[in-house]
Amino acid sequence: MTIALEIQVEELRAELRNADAAERCQIKAELELAEAELAAAIAELEGTIDAAPPF
Repeated sequence: MTIALEIQVEELRAELRNADAAERCQIKAELELAEAELAAAIAELEGTIDAAPPF
């Protein structure tokens, strides 16, 4: 799963470099979300967080 997220992050970074002003905001938001998902997936794999719901 993390490989797919890493690829998505790199693709979004490339898109952001080539984006015009109108697209930049949307791509930036997508990139932030993908980076957060990647960080959570890595933390779960390392055992530093528990992804199960608290209930």
